[in-house]
Amino acid sequence: MRSGRLFRDGVATFALLGILALLASKLNNRPELVQTGNFYVVDGDTLSANEERLRLKGIDAPEYRQRCRRDGADWACGEEARKALVTIVKTGRPECRGAERDRYGRLLVTCMVGDVDINAAMVRSGMALSYGGYAAEELKARQAKAGVWAGDFERPSDYRREARVQQAAGGDPIRNLADYVWQLVGWGVQ
Repeated sequence: MRSGRLFRDGVATFALLGILALLASKLNNRPELVQTGNFYVVDGDTLSANEERLRLKGIDAPEYRQRCRRDGADWACGEEARKALVTIVKTGRPECRGAERDRYGRLLVTCMVGDVDINAAMVRSGMALSYGGYAAEELKARQAKAGVWAGDFERPSDYRREARVQQAAGGDPIRNLADYVWQLVGWGVQ
């Protein structure tokens, strides 16, 4: 009698675990979203389409207002990163695919123009850093001293962290007002 109950309990446990596994896989099976067409380039790793923000997955580009140093002089690496992405996006009709969202609600996407991976092209040009998926492209950019690798720069994540610290500390009230307006219109520090 006892062995029969043990067997029944074991079968019920395995059945319950099987049902839970099916539920978990169903919840993780998010549909892939595909967007094509005209995109507005926000910065070197963010696009906008139909009022939705799309973040290029696996890369991190300098922030729009970020400056870097090359040949002993400052240069607007954030603006240049945006220009580089604009140039790539204009070469054709981009198609962006993704299923995940970041903590800010942006769809994380990989974008293609024809057979060109836009995310990889940004890293290969040195206008973005690998953030989990494009280490080989970053190595090539470093070796070629392309983009930000031609001089000194602050990693975009460090730049954002420093900007948040300065903003929390008070900083310049006019600058804080400008940052507030930029965040209101959606162009703020990520």
